[in-house]
Amino acid sequence: MKMHSAENERIKRRYFTYLKESRRQSEQSVDAVAKALARFEDYTKQKDFKAFNFNQAVAFKNHLAEQKALRTGEKLSKATLNATLSSLKRFFQWLADQPGYKSRLQCSDADYFNLSGNDLKVATARREQKAPTLEQVKYVIACMPVESEIERRNQALVAFTLLTGARVKAITSMKLKHVDMLAGSIYQDARDVKTKFGKSFTTYFFPVGDEVRAIVEDWVEFLREVKLWGNDDPLFPATRIEYGESCHFEVAGLDKKGWSSTSRINIVFKEAFEHAGLPYFNPHSLRNTLVRLGETVCKCPEDFKAWSQNLGHEQVLTTFTSYGEVSGRRQGEIIQGLGATRQTVEPDVAALAKALAIEMRNSG
Repeated sequence: MKMHSAENERIKRRYFTYLKESRRQSEQSVDAVAKALARFEDYTKQKDFKAFNFNQAVAFKNHLAEQKALRTGEKLSKATLNATLSSLKRFFQWLADQPGYKSRLQCSDADYFNLSGNDLKVATARREQKAPTLEQVKYVIACMPVESEIERRNQALVAFTLLTGARVKAITSMKLKHVDMLAGSIYQDARDVKTKFGKSFTTYFFPVGDEVRAIVEDWVEFLREVKLWGNDDPLFPATRIEYGESCHFEVAGLDKKGWSSTSRINIVFKEAFEHAGLPYFNPHSLRNTLVRLGETVCKCPEDFKAWSQNLGHEQVLTTFTSYGEVSGRRQGEIIQGLGATRQTVEPDVAALAKALAIEMRNSG
């Protein structure tokens, strides 16, 4: 069987460059496109892309719908189907406009990668984001052991994630100079910190409890005053591994290097939740926890706008649409509460209308 097509490889390389340099897509996004194209080429037995037509698109779509996920053994989800087929559709639409392919391909043939209307609704349906409650996270933090400096680092890591809502990649690159305990804030400087979209912004500590802040404060003090580390040293250093007297590699304290990837942070969270006897929640889910907290403590649109900016969102609607789904339980509480309020309180309609108009104007 043909292992690969040299012509296909060359045009794919051009497309990946186009995605990264022109469309400004991340390596992760480009990798997902590469995976989709690899699936398609495996199915067509590496047939030249110049031979593409709508029959191939339909046949591959039907083939993909019957495939099973390696991890679960179940058929691929509608969301996976949609992501794969959408990547292929965009690629062949781009390809149909490239020299050497214009006369061979019909741009409209790529439309045959579309899912049915019902399948597309299933694939794109918004589902409630799973997140731990604030009480659960604080319980996990309280249960974490703190005998060694590695354990102290791990506890401070979970506490810091809750206190700031920082993304995992940002945390791996955070340095001591980015933390201002006196002001109660961190500066996510895109020159040093791996922020989303390369955006720099200040995050003030969320009101999640003095005990959480104290853990982070003690950790920063430990690094500065006990370890004598400086501003350019990592806030959460990696674990130093050395070849010990037992002729095995052993944990030897903290390294002066930060983590090179996010995998270790996920492991710390997994072990922390398991130790507390709770289901595992990944670090990013704590951002959902903070959004739900904001929905209960913010009293006006300006409050929630500030809360949203603190998470790094330029538009408050991003917070609402990406993180702000109301859980089923909370939905019932709100509706029942509104019914009780209606009987006793006459709403200030003018004030509500004015606040809504301001928010809509600000968000464009």
